[in-house]
Amino acid sequence: MIAIALLDDGWPEGMADWEALADMAAHGAFARTPWAALAQDEACIEISLRLTDDAEVHLLNRDHRGKDKPTNVLSFPMMHPDDAHGLPEILLGDIVLASGVCTAEAEVKGVPMPAHAAHLIVHGVLHLLGYDHIAEDEAAEMEVIERHVMADLGLHDPYADHGDG
Repeated sequence: MIAIALLDDGWPEGMADWEALADMAAHGAFARTPWAALAQDEACIEISLRLTDDAEVHLLNRDHRGKDKPTNVLSFPMMHPDDAHGLPEILLGDIVLASGVCTAEAEVKGVPMPAHAAHLIVHGVLHLLGYDHIAEDEAAEMEVIERHVMADLGLHDPYADHGDG
């Protein structure tokens, strides 16, 4: 279901089983949405996860969103799941995470970096499924789903204040 490209040393292979973590997070996100049934057939959905550095994410954020700074996660949807019925393969889209931003945020929150990355993968998958957080009501809906998924996975509440700062 998830294809991973580990492209930056800031994502050390020994820190986590990134493929298992990504798969767990993606399945968790699907399970809390109306598209849960789609995720049951692992061969039909592909999500690309690119674990890279802040510089690459900065360029992507600038070129695709007009924001000249790095960010933690970017999502690039290719197809909405509503349009996937009857297709043998669904190329849902790409998720890109920035190692430096993710590491710094995990430290501030006081959570392990792999757990924070899991939250960002959940967040990215929800974006690929059409969720957004531009409007306040959409942000609230997305946050509730993220909190439930993280609880389902036995991980931290991503919106609780975990750190000192």
